[in-house]
Amino acid sequence: MPFFQAAWVMYMNNSALVLNSLALFYALCGGWLIIATQLRTARAVRLLSSPSGVMEEAASAQRGNRLFMRVGGLCLGLALLLSIASALV
Repeated sequence: MPFFQAAWVMYMNNSALVLNSLALFYALCGGWLIIATQLRTARAVRLLSSPSGVMEEAASAQRGNRLFMRVGGLCLGLALLLSIASALV
């Protein structure tokens, strides 16, 4: 049996379990992304407070950090929606 056919049969038999598993995956990815961004921000603050800190890279790093935080938040929001949807199935 091909993989996608087996996955479809599992989804049809256990749709709530599959949706909860997908929600867990998105929650882990979003949480990891937010934690990694917080660590990256803390490292940047530590480097900028040193005497040899480079200021021109701060603006681009701040934009990147905002993007990563938004994507992490979207992943966590999607995980919440999937979890709610699995309760309704």
